[in-house]
Amino acid sequence: MKFFLHTSLLALALSGSLFAGEIVVRQVIPRDHIDRGKWWSVYNDAKLDLLIRDASLANNDLKQAVLRFDQSRAMARIARSQFFPTGTINASATRQATSGATTVPFDPNGQVFQGNNFDIPLDVSYEIDLWGRVRKSYEAAVNDTAAAAANTRTVLLAVQAEVAQNYFGLRALDAEIAAMDRAITLLTEAQNIALAKQKSGTATDLEVARATGELAMQQAERTGLQSQRDQLENAIAVLIGRRPQGFDILSTGEKLPAVPTLPTSVPSDLLERRPDIASSQRALSANLARVGVAKLAGYPSIRLTGSGGVVSGSLGDLFSNGSEKWTIGPSISIPVFAGGKNQANLEATKAAADISLAQYRQQIITAFAEVENQLSSLDHLALALTYQTTAMEQTEKARTLAKTRYDSGVGAYLDTLDANRSAISSQRRLHQLRGQQLISSVTLIKSLGGGWNQNMPTEIPVTKADPEALLPAANAPKKKNFFQRLFKKD
Repeated sequence: MKFFLHTSLLALALSGSLFAGEIVVRQVIPRDHIDRGKWWSVYNDAKLDLLIRDASLANNDLKQAVLRFDQSRAMARIARSQFFPTGTINASATRQATSGATTVPFDPNGQVFQGNNFDIPLDVSYEIDLWGRVRKSYEAAVNDTAAAAANTRTVLLAVQAEVAQNYFGLRALDAEIAAMDRAITLLTEAQNIALAKQKSGTATDLEVARATGELAMQQAERTGLQSQRDQLENAIAVLIGRRPQGFDILSTGEKLPAVPTLPTSVPSDLLERRPDIASSQRALSANLARVGVAKLAGYPSIRLTGSGGVVSGSLGDLFSNGSEKWTIGPSISIPVFAGGKNQANLEATKAAADISLAQYRQQIITAFAEVENQLSSLDHLALALTYQTTAMEQTEKARTLAKTRYDSGVGAYLDTLDANRSAISSQRRLHQLRGQQLISSVTLIKSLGGGWNQNMPTEIPVTKADPEALLPAANAPKKKNFFQRLFKKD
């Protein structure tokens, strides 16, 4: 199954430096806002549903991503505040005295002035965004916030996929362990038979030694599988924000979820939903806006300033007629010389934008490669599973025939051991392939940005507040979800 480059991703076709010829990047509208719903529901596994729900609520990496988004959103609101004038009141009450011995233009004749001064000024300042510097700064901050939101979605999808992959790896080990338990039971019976035959004189010490050694070897293999299972169980506990001690997932034996049926074709524009691509695109937009800000560093800036208030030497006359004061007027600042700082800053921001473009282009190429890899992997795994099923059936048949021949006295015990070993290996390999199929299907879903269904219902999990946080929540009212607050007004 091949994917083809969608026209909305034409930024990939750009080559060279972004600013070599003042290339204009085609407008790209990421679709990472389209929610995936419960993409893991295609596996119809209630335990997996609960684990992913818990991870979406309590995973600490996800909490960090949400807090970084909140931080970035606050920075965007700080940038937006530059559109409005600033006003400050600096009230003061002082008592002062002059020196009669001070040399001043007006001789005090040894007189000392002493008195109070009460001052309540209101200072107002507003920068006219004549060249668009404030607007471009705000544009960069908004894109940074959008990138942070996309990063949060990336972490969310990664956490959910990792839970599913570890869970299916654990279930595949459960199936292997169950197959090993059946084999160990049969090998134990074979050992007992060999011991009984040894006592009756119909079996040699060599046959008993081989039966005992084969049983011990398979028991050692089972111990290794159990160790791997414990590690995956602990990894899942960490992903859902719990301590590994006391966390258990009961075995389901050789029962594994079915691999979902893949669609015959998948539109390549599904990759536009990938949050990592959206994050790269928004980081590029933010850096392009910063280039615009850097270009304006050498332009003059104009501010409107005003000050008004009341001042008096007596508190009682502070608000009386005649105590008012005010000043108003524009000010202009014209950069004259900065030692090359502004030009160097412009070159640095252009380089940062070029880096962002290369990262964006690489992200798109990587996304297509990841999808192709998983589709290829699933195709080969399906074929390997077909062959392995045949192999398991034949090794089971060979084991039955070898046991029958040995019991009837016409077959060698070594043939029985070899047949048992091959049958056990075939069963284990079959379960491993089934587990790899499930894990690859999860990786494919992750590579597509969260499944191949474009019409899933909207459902975004909300993280719980940390009861051990040192600071209270910044927003007291309850929030529906952390993405809907992107452009929330003050």
